[in-house]
This record gives sequence, structure tokens and C-alpha cells, in this order.
Amino acid sequence: MTMKVIGAGYGRTGTDSLKEAIELLLGGRCYHMKEVLGRPEHLDRWVEFGARGRQGMDWEALFADYVACVDWPAANYYREIMAAFPDAKVLLSVRDPERWYDSLQVLVRISGAFGRLSFIPKFRKFKQMIAQVVWHVFPDVRDRRSTIEVYERHVAEVKAAVPAERLLVFDVRAGWGPLCAFLGVPVPDVPFPHRNTRGEIERFARRNMLREVMASVGWIIVAGLVLAIIIALVFRRG
Repeated sequence: MTMKVIGAGYGRTGTDSLKEAIELLLGGRCYHMKEVLGRPEHLDRWVEFGARGRQGMDWEALFADYVACVDWPAANYYREIMAAFPDAKVLLSVRDPERWYDSLQVLVRISGAFGRLSFIPKFRKFKQMIAQVVWHVFPDVRDRRSTIEVYERHVAEVKAAVPAERLLVFDVRAGWGPLCAFLGVPVPDVPFPHRNTRGEIERFARRNMLREVMASVGWIIVAGLVLAIIIALVFRRG
């Protein structure tokens, strides 16, 4: 597949709704943080990318199965992705900065919860990935003033860096019209998606945590039973 749309907007700017909208309009998959969580090989690629000083990502290989990308971590690297896909358009999703910051703190709390489960390999990698390729752009992601300043600077930089004919600055409240016009596709006869509310993202995180914890505990139980059987056999022979 060929990358057609590069999302430069930070997470919590309606990116989950955009993922669903773009997939409907373009008929292909849209990359999102959920893809990173759902595909272990992608989490490994981002961890390795961060460990290399955020250099050396094979963007074409990473996005081989996708027609678009939105959300973090990709949004932090829109320039590099633009260079890899010079014909792709750039979509800058935006939101009121104050409301964006408040919504962002949901992600901050969830990533902190994942970090406290770092005895599980997946969550340990996720914590490392978030620190190295997402949160590193913020001096302190819990500080309102500096975090909003980074957000506003990012929006200004995208507007300055991307040619106007290649860029759409988009608020999801605008609905289908601007997005469909930008992509050159007809407006679908369905409501614009409204996804990833605070409750939805918390439920998604809880499901992931529970699944991974249960899987890890399950292996511990199995390992313990195997060890107990081995010990019993050794003593029986003795």
C-alpha cells in the first residue's frame, strides 16, 4: 500500500475518530498508537528507534500495510515521514489547547499505570517507548504551561513546514466536509465518528492491562506447577 495521509496532530486531538474516518474514506488501514499496542513487532521497532537516538527507522517497512497514520508516536516524526512519502498529504488535527491538555492527562495517568506494571515485558517496552519517542518533546508532561507551549509551537511549526496545498488543519468538530474535500472523496452517508472518549480509552487500557497481567500470571502458575512436578519426581527417585 502507499501512504496517502500523514497525521501531524498530537494525540488527544480526535485522532481515534480520524483513524476510523480515514479508514472508511480510503478503504485501508490507518496507523495509530493502538496498532503499536496490538502488534508486538511494531512496539519493538519503536523501542529500537528510540534506543538509536530516534534515527534509522524504515518508514516504508513500518507503514507497508497502511494508507495513513495519525496519533503518536508517528505525529512526532511527520517531517521524516513526509520525506519518505513525498506524495502524501498532511493532516494536522487540532483542539483547544486547554481542553487538549486536560484530555492528555488521561494518557499520562494510563502510561503511568503501564509503567507500574513494568515487570511485564510488554509494559516495560511500552514505558520505554513512550519516554523515548513521545514524551521526550515535553519538558514535563504534567506541567500545564510548558506542555501547552509545546503543543502550540508544534502546531505553528507544522503550518510553517508543510506547503499549504499539501496541508489540512482540521478540527474533528468540522465533520466530513473539509476532510472529504481535502482527500477528494465523496461525503459518506453516515455520521462522523466520535471515538476514544475518556471512558473508552480507560476501558481500552484496562482491557490491555488485564489481558497481559492474566497472561503473565498464567505462565507463572504453569512454571510453578512444572517446577513442583520436577521436584516431586526428583525426590521420588531419591
